[in-house]
Amino acid sequence: MLFPAVATCAEPALDFAAAPHLYWEKEPHDRFSQLSVEVKAGLDTSGELPFLKSLLKALAIPESSQVIVFSSASQQSRLISPRNPRAIYFNEDTSIGYIPGGRIEVASLDPDLGAILSILDPLKPGTFPHADRQERCMNCHAETYTHGLPGLVINSRVPNILGTTISAYRVDQSGHGIPFAERFGGYHITGRHAIASHWGDRYRTESPQGPKDTMIRPGELFDWRRYPVATSDILAQLLQEHQVGFTNRAIEATYRARALGEKATPAQLADLARPLVRYLLFADEVPLPAPGAEPDPAYRAAFLSTRRAAKDGASLNDLDLHTRMMKYRCSYMIYTPPFTGLPAMLKAQVLRELTTALRDDNAATAYLPTEEKRAIRRILHDTLPGMPVE
Repeated sequence: MLFPAVATCAEPALDFAAAPHLYWEKEPHDRFSQLSVEVKAGLDTSGELPFLKSLLKALAIPESSQVIVFSSASQQSRLISPRNPRAIYFNEDTSIGYIPGGRIEVASLDPDLGAILSILDPLKPGTFPHADRQERCMNCHAETYTHGLPGLVINSRVPNILGTTISAYRVDQSGHGIPFAERFGGYHITGRHAIASHWGDRYRTESPQGPKDTMIRPGELFDWRRYPVATSDILAQLLQEHQVGFTNRAIEATYRARALGEKATPAQLADLARPLVRYLLFADEVPLPAPGAEPDPAYRAAFLSTRRAAKDGASLNDLDLHTRMMKYRCSYMIYTPPFTGLPAMLKAQVLRELTTALRDDNAATAYLPTEEKRAIRRILHDTLPGMPVE
C-alpha cells in the first residue's frame, strides 16, 4: 500500500560505527569538511562576529537564516540563557551554531554518513581555528531522537531565566507534521504570522503555586548587536523544522538500506522508500492558520536565490505561506545530500514510488490537486537527473 502512515513494528538498532557504515573511519565529504585551505585563510579572524559572518559567506549560509535559541541545549549550555542566546544559521546541508563568547559549532551533512559534527577551537587572530569532530555530540545527535544514527536535532523546551529546561514538548519528533502547539519552546520568533498557540518567546518560573510563564520580546534581554541580524524569522523556523525532518528520515533510510546491502528485497526497499515519498510530498503537513505568514524579506530573498527552475519558471522553492509552506508540495530537499546520498537501489525505488504518487488518478495523493501534481512532474522532469519519464 502506498503511503503507510506509521511503521507497524520497531526497526532493529544499527551501529553506525561498525561495518558497513564505518562512520568514524571514512573520510567525510560534507560542505564544511571540503572548505579549501585558501578559503579558510581568507576568512576574517579579527573577532568572533567578523569571523562568523565570513564563515557563513564561505559556506553559502545566509545571515538572515538566523534563529535565536535561549534554552541551554548544547555542549556549551553554561553559556546559553535568555540573556545570551545561541544563534543557528543554516542552508540545506550545513548548520552553524554561534554563542557570543563561546565556540562555533558545525553540523554538516555528508551524503553517505549523515551529520558530521564539529566544534571550532577558540578564535585566535590570524589563524583559522582547528575543528574537532565531536563524539560527545552523539549523546544527543545519535540518540532516540535520530533512532541512534548521526542526525540533526531540533527541540521545543521552555527554560527558566537561566536557560535550564523546565518543560519539554514533541520529544523525539521532528518535521512539518508537528502541531504548532508543541513547537518553538526556547526560541524567539520574528516576522508576522497567525500561529496563536506555541511555546516560543517565554521562560518559566516554578513556585509552590505552580509554574508561571513570562513572555519576553526578542531583544528584550539581550543585545541584537552581538549577532549579524536582528531577526529570528518565522520562515526560517518553518523551513528548519521541515529540513531536519527530511534529513533524519533520509539518513535512517540510507543506513538501513546499506545494512541490507545487495540482499535487499523489493518489498524491503519499498518499505524504506514510501515514508520518504510521503514526507517529500508533505502528506502530513500542519496547515498554516489564516491569513498565513509574512517573513523577513531578506531571508525570503535568500531562500529563493537558490531555486532550481523548470523550463516554465516554476520551482520547488516557490513559497505559498497562506495555508502551507510551499506552492508546489514536493520538497526542495530532493536536491540535497541526504537525498543524493541514498544508496542507488533505494533512490531508484523512491523515484518509482514518487512517480506513482504523482499520477493524476492516485487516490493516496488526492490532497494534491491535479494541476499541482502536473506542475511538480514538470519541475522534477526538468530539474532532477534520473527522474523516470512517464
